[in-house]
Amino acid sequence: MDVHELEQRLCLVEDKLAIYELIASHPPSADTGAADYTISVYRDDGVFDRGPTLDGARGAKDIAAFIQRPEHDEARRGGLAHFVGLPLIDLRGNRAVVTSYLQIVHLDHEGTPRDLPNHGVSTGYRIHRAVVNRWELEKHDGHWQIARRTLLPVDGSEAHQELLRTGLNELYDEAPHGEGLRV
Repeated sequence: MDVHELEQRLCLVEDKLAIYELIASHPPSADTGAADYTISVYRDDGVFDRGPTLDGARGAKDIAAFIQRPEHDEARRGGLAHFVGLPLIDLRGNRAVVTSYLQIVHLDHEGTPRDLPNHGVSTGYRIHRAVVNRWELEKHDGHWQIARRTLLPVDGSEAHQELLRTGLNELYDEAPHGEGLRV
């Protein structure tokens, strides 16, 4: 392996690590109402598409406004937590498509209190919703930003299945079974 090839591989690793960090930052930023952070990671003309049943937004400031809503604050104060699954990253130069799962969990205020030895008493948590995400990212001035995020509920529909299928097929570049990842 020559120096140029090694540099390319290192850049690939650095980009994927930066993308992992970007996707992993979503839960703490949403769960703390960090609007300034949200503005910094979306493109100014970014799109947040929450599917056919929920409202979306266009533009970093309007997207950040979602986590500033009184309803979101009420959910946070009630024990809201976002859990993201390990993302599947399709990196193509200064663009990337990331496919991931997200669970929205909240404290079950109506649950039966249970004692777990050495961990205290809790009424438990409830999974409110599970969604699939398609994050379309662009790298500008050395930083990855979200150009478009589409999320759909995991509801058995063809739409959510297609979002997952597309992310997987794009990564494999629709290679025949057994040929492995596109490098």
